[in-house]
Amino acid sequence: MDRKLTLYILVGMILGVIVGQAMYLTMDPAVVEGQVAPWLKLLSDIFLNLIKMLVAPLVLSTIVVGIAHMGDSAALGRIGVRALTWFILASLVSIGLGLVMVNLFQPGVGAPIPDAAEAAAAVGEVKELKATEFILSIFPKNAFEALATNNILQILVFSIFAGVALSAIGKRGEALVKGADALAEMMLQVTGYVMRYAPIAVFGALANVVAASGLDILGTYLQLLLEFYFSLVLLWIILLGIGAAFLGRRIVTLVRYIRQPLLIAFSTASSEAALPKLFEQLDRFGVPRRISGFMLPLGYSFNLDGSMMYMSFATIFIAQAYGIDLSVGTQIMIMLTLMISSKGIAAVPRASLVVITGTLAMFGLPVEGVAIILAIDQFLDMGRTATNVVGNAVATSVITKWEGMLEVEEPPFVEHPHAPSHTAAGGKAGLELDPENFG
Repeated sequence: MDRKLTLYILVGMILGVIVGQAMYLTMDPAVVEGQVAPWLKLLSDIFLNLIKMLVAPLVLSTIVVGIAHMGDSAALGRIGVRALTWFILASLVSIGLGLVMVNLFQPGVGAPIPDAAEAAAAVGEVKELKATEFILSIFPKNAFEALATNNILQILVFSIFAGVALSAIGKRGEALVKGADALAEMMLQVTGYVMRYAPIAVFGALANVVAASGLDILGTYLQLLLEFYFSLVLLWIILLGIGAAFLGRRIVTLVRYIRQPLLIAFSTASSEAALPKLFEQLDRFGVPRRISGFMLPLGYSFNLDGSMMYMSFATIFIAQAYGIDLSVGTQIMIMLTLMISSKGIAAVPRASLVVITGTLAMFGLPVEGVAIILAIDQFLDMGRTATNVVGNAVATSVITKWEGMLEVEEPPFVEHPHAPSHTAAGGKAGLELDPENFG
């Protein structure tokens, strides 16, 4: 199953599109929405819930063990500085490329303007983005609350403190380090079980989307889709090209290793869904847990390259649709605003729309313009989410190489341990059985 998971996910994607389109063409929309869609959505929601179950304990244990084993707080600080430097530069490249491409192609010119009242209702209330609130939200007031709500940034902060503290107290903390190490291994084992369900979740996610709107809608927005995905391809080339400058030929190997989390992220439109599998595959590529455990959670809040490109692309697209000409200075201000407001957004579907609507409101642009892209946002989200995975995989691998900690590769697929079954005792080991059972 593990060796053929990529194939099964691809089959799930294809079947999801075929079944979804068949339902769209043959069934009444009200029936699809009321009776079929909830069951299709259930298939993907189960998978996403299981992934969320894994994220908090996996991130906590991985960071604590990695920092404790590193045994060098100076190295941790150096990795942190290099990581943030990479994230800032990658953000500028992503947002800047989005601005360049949307001004070059101008896909918003002539786009259909939705009815203002209906659009405002579809978008909903937009909360004002405040930098102070975001900065405060990074620091947890309750570690258990952070774990319960899967707040990756807060878990990261607590885990750094815990890891450095365990490193400081030495032997007295060995029991906790061993426990965290065992917890990390257990969560990766559970990840192997959950991933067996991924093809079914992928099928449900795509069938649900296509059954609701059909593939015909892609033709309506064909220009926007093609130009946005072409821009994403350029971003991939830039990211992988920079990665190749550090990793050499191993960049090709990296792409091969991360193809499963890449497909999961693309089909579910959730970066978070790919995180446990990405941890596992980077382990096998040669990235030690002491770096991936620190880099990936940080990257999931500060290095969403695809989402950042989308936000700049979509903001200017909406301005073009309403015939609003933005000066170069205003666009630079929008880029800087997105640099700040995009940090810490949840790695879940549609999170980018919140930042876009807030940015539109901040610059006096029509917030209801978001309704123009709502119809195909799921298809746009799939591409940008896959790009987030590529960006974080490249960033983590490059920082590892930069630190001189890149290890030898393992096979891309290693069979997980199996729980004992069909044992001689048949599950009765350790029991003092009553002879009457066999009378």
